[in-house]
Amino acid sequence: MMPDTVIDNPAEHRFELALDGEDIAAAYYRIDENGNVVLTHTEVPFAYSGRGIGTQLATGVFDLIRASGRKAVLKCSFMGRFYSTHREYDDIVVG
Repeated sequence: MMPDTVIDNPAEHRFELALDGEDIAAAYYRIDENGNVVLTHTEVPFAYSGRGIGTQLATGVFDLIRASGRKAVLKCSFMGRFYSTHREYDDIVVG
């Protein structure tokens, strides 16, 4: 896996971005009754703050959701803030 690649880990219900060593940044989700990806919580280790890791994670998450043909529901405040300045994802955000 490339260190700058976001992957879906459905067993853990999260998208992951590998960082140094065992560290990961993660965006947690659930799938709703309509098949939408409900983004519930995002975590970036404090040691990585201010490096753009959250933006990199969010971009990868939105791209993976788009590629899957699903829609995103934003219940996570971080993902909501990201989306507010990245309206190129209007086609996949619902609710």
